[in-house]
Amino acid sequence: MIKYSKHARERMVERGISVNEAEEAIRKGSKELQKPDKILHHYKYFVVVTKKIKNDYFVITVKSRW
Repeated sequence: MIKYSKHARERMVERGISVNEAEEAIRKGSKELQKPDKILHHYKYFVVVTKKIKNDYFVITVKSRW
């Protein structure tokens, strides 16, 4: 399951990124670990920042790649 913070949802609206695109980034994007416990999912023109909690992804924010 993928859950979103209020902050992440606000950034997605600001940047025109849909829930489907964010979920696709988590599934298909290249992954980079960010210490201590975050995962960056690089995809198209944006990055989805998540934290994995058990089997769920918690989306912290979504930001532009440049």
